[in-house]
Amino acid sequence: MDLSAPTGDLAPANRFRPVVPPRLTQPLGLLDFLRAARRNPITTWADAHFRLPVVAADGVMGRITVVSEPSLIRQVLIDNTDAYRKDDLQRRVLAPGLGNGLLSAEGDEWKLQRRTLAPIFSARTVRGFEAAMNAAGARIAKRLRRRNGMRVDVALEMTRATLDVLERTIFTQGLPGDPDALGRAITRFLEAVGPIDPLDVFGVPDFVPRIGRLRARPAGRYFAEVVDELITRRRAVMAQGEGPQDLLTLLLAAQDPETGNGLSDLAVRANIVTFIAAGHETTANALTWALYCLSQDEAAQERLEAEVDAVDGEDFTLDALPFARAVVEEGMRLFPPVPFLSRQALREDRFGRIKVPRGSLVLIAPWVLHRHHLLWDDPEAFVPERFMPGQREQIARFTYLPFGAGPRVCIGQTFSVQEAAILLAHVVRAARFRMPADHPPMTPLHRVTLRPEHGLKMDATVRG
Repeated sequence: MDLSAPTGDLAPANRFRPVVPPRLTQPLGLLDFLRAARRNPITTWADAHFRLPVVAADGVMGRITVVSEPSLIRQVLIDNTDAYRKDDLQRRVLAPGLGNGLLSAEGDEWKLQRRTLAPIFSARTVRGFEAAMNAAGARIAKRLRRRNGMRVDVALEMTRATLDVLERTIFTQGLPGDPDALGRAITRFLEAVGPIDPLDVFGVPDFVPRIGRLRARPAGRYFAEVVDELITRRRAVMAQGEGPQDLLTLLLAAQDPETGNGLSDLAVRANIVTFIAAGHETTANALTWALYCLSQDEAAQERLEAEVDAVDGEDFTLDALPFARAVVEEGMRLFPPVPFLSRQALREDRFGRIKVPRGSLVLIAPWVLHRHHLLWDDPEAFVPERFMPGQREQIARFTYLPFGAGPRVCIGQTFSVQEAAILLAHVVRAARFRMPADHPPMTPLHRVTLRPEHGLKMDATVRG
């Protein structure tokens, strides 16, 4: 198997290697596994997962097969998609708060939504949002320039910046209430539903109350109220033949190219909530991890500053930011926004000599895949050069999956990468960050998405 970039001297010994939770060398017992999975699922991965192409084992959730071989990942996500579906555990966790949107829907309902929404996230449409993303970047840059010599909550600032982008691209007539309140509600929701509940692991019926779902209900109700008000206001404007051409208008006006039908109000609401909760959270976390890694790598920091400073004018385009994009992508390799994907086998399948029983789980884990010793050269090192033109082409397909792959690949991936690179450029143009010596460990915490357990607070120094 070919090793993916970098090659040669791109990953010398002095490159930054983030500290991550230790990998297991022995399997956990039932109670220890449930305890660890509830607290932080990425602590349950064993060293063998990062060294073997396939690991199959029987545990508390039945047979689980972890696949890190690119050809087999293709088999699951593309070649044999009719043999797999999203598993019940994912749906139980996400559907109560996010509804039956693209992230949770299955079968014909998912196909209808995907067909209807795909044109909204075309490359051409996303490029049209560059101005809005630059405006949000300019706002955060202005905020940072007022914080010279101060300690900045970087994770919070990235959350505010991505919410600002949402407001400028989805809700251009403004959000009802305080945007920060929406950000806090998103965090509370993901924090509540993120821990794995033993009742879900053992398949206990949904009518039995779950603590996480009960805690998530207030945030879920808040989402629904905000979105319903947005939809009502926008429909009234559109009925008069007006309305800004933002994502909300496009969503409400979208039609299935096969039937001409639009989405139901429930589907519209579910997808708006998904865009808010999943889309904003993942990009904010990607930026937070990227800035953390940059703060530990002087050479990468200087190279990015040089790229940003060489851009004429106030605004950025994605094409002018190859290294900024590479930093974002390498950050997502080391700290993938969604640490694992799971599928349930609808019929028996095989991975070579390994049998995949009907009803069993197959895991494709970017957290494992992106750090796999058979797939990456020096996988623990932060090396943005892997993703620069000339090197990126050497990365084998299905070894890098921050947005998934196949029919269910994240529909917003182009939007997210463009947004993250442009915001990062504005932040780097405005300030440099230094980690305080007393900062808690940057432990990655899996709560649906992957975030720093203790946040990220760094000392800011204004540039220029």
